[in-house]
Amino acid sequence: MKLSRNEAIQNLKDDTLWDVAIIGGGATGLGVAVDAASRGYKTILVEKYDFAKGTSSKSTKLVHGGVRYLANGDIKLVLGALHERGLLFKNAPHVSSTQSFVIPSYSFFNKMKFLIGLKLYDWMAGKLHIGKSVLLSKDEVVQKLPKINTTNLQGGVLYFDGQFDDARLAVNLAQTAASYGATIINYAEVNSIHKDLNGKVIGLSFIDRETNTAHRVKAKAVVNATGIFVDDILKLDTATHKNLVRPSQGAHIVVDKKFLGGRDALMIPETSDGRVLFGVPWHEHVLLGTTDTPINEHQIEPRPLEEEIEFILKTANQYLENAPTRADVKSIYAGLRPLAAPKDGDSNSTKEISRDHKLIKSDSNLITITGGKWTTYRKMGEDTVNMVAKVGNLPEVACKTKHLEIHGYTTEKTNTHWQVYGSDAIEIKKLIASDASLGQKIHPGFENVIAEIVWSCQNEMALHVEDFLSRRTRMLLLDAQAAKESAPLVAKVMAQTLGKDQAWIDHELSEFETLVKNYTL
Repeated sequence: MKLSRNEAIQNLKDDTLWDVAIIGGGATGLGVAVDAASRGYKTILVEKYDFAKGTSSKSTKLVHGGVRYLANGDIKLVLGALHERGLLFKNAPHVSSTQSFVIPSYSFFNKMKFLIGLKLYDWMAGKLHIGKSVLLSKDEVVQKLPKINTTNLQGGVLYFDGQFDDARLAVNLAQTAASYGATIINYAEVNSIHKDLNGKVIGLSFIDRETNTAHRVKAKAVVNATGIFVDDILKLDTATHKNLVRPSQGAHIVVDKKFLGGRDALMIPETSDGRVLFGVPWHEHVLLGTTDTPINEHQIEPRPLEEEIEFILKTANQYLENAPTRADVKSIYAGLRPLAAPKDGDSNSTKEISRDHKLIKSDSNLITITGGKWTTYRKMGEDTVNMVAKVGNLPEVACKTKHLEIHGYTTEKTNTHWQVYGSDAIEIKKLIASDASLGQKIHPGFENVIAEIVWSCQNEMALHVEDFLSRRTRMLLLDAQAAKESAPLVAKVMAQTLGKDQAWIDHELSEFETLVKNYTL
């Protein structure tokens, strides 16, 4: 499915009445769009930035039930998430896979405690379970995690969870929604909510940030799915609105894969701040994270705090031999979780707040979906569209997404960078077959080639250098310096493909150079 922004803009007719207008193109909004469009509802989605620009491309890349939530007794959330994990594996196998995790244990009591908990975790997955948790001897732990600190090591536990490419899945969800007739537009900033004489929402207005053109959208229902920005939209609805969300920052650092030394991931269940810390192999690198830091302000490009970076490195040093230092960090990134704002008590405690989603209907009938996590995006979409149907008086249609194949679907697995494109990989390779120069590597340290730039512009609505280097490929998150070195070539090819001039190239490179500073120490 080709994502064409020009065609999407042409779909904006003044007399069109949409069944649902969705604000927000992250995991939640895109999930709502897929659900609504697949039910046959006339759907439009607008996103202020690029798809998954915010939190949805800054995750720990795990599709999981949440071992930590099980420890907190949040059985309902874990059961639901494990079910959704299984559905995601079936619906989007090209961007998701099983990942083995090892919990090293330095006491016999902890080893047995973790095994019992993870056996329960396995059992809760039911028919959608993906592996069996087992005890490991000390030697087996070292075999799987060659770089683990062996001082007082008693053995460990092996368990299985899921991994995925968050931004690639987001693009595929946009393509899926479009294939069912949805109109999907990035770089479209909502600036007002429209109401009828009874104060009920009947649409919205947005500015096309690529052309600075204003557009008005009439809709039977409007969904606010803007993550950490839900309060900004709610204030357009009600000027006196008090914030629902208190952001919590999760920071990550990315290092060379040699620091783990194998294919298994490391899970540290009890860090000094009470969080779980992961060391996860991902795209030939290793992600270390995440933190849990309450933040008073929300922003689209948060930067990991100095104390977060030190915490991750210090914790890694406790568990790994020859642990990474600041000099080994290839990239840093942070995402903001939209958590419920505390009403009383400890305003700085976020780790006890449930990650379950919340669905709210304002007096004006504006529907807001907040909270949740990537793993449960599909269920969040289903619940939201059920409410949309009632608010918009739409014909009742059953949810279709439980067994809906996501764009790119293929069960074939390749141990190459082409894997995340799924069935689209064949089409990109056809471009190279027609023009051998498109097979040139973008950067010597990565397998990505020029054909991918052309493809992302023509089929995935990539409009800026950042879109390609951060989300269509993941180079910025994997190696910020390599991304900076790749930017001139990417800008040149994008300009040729999109019909842009030298001034556009110069502006893009300046903007990207500023952005890269956020991802480097």
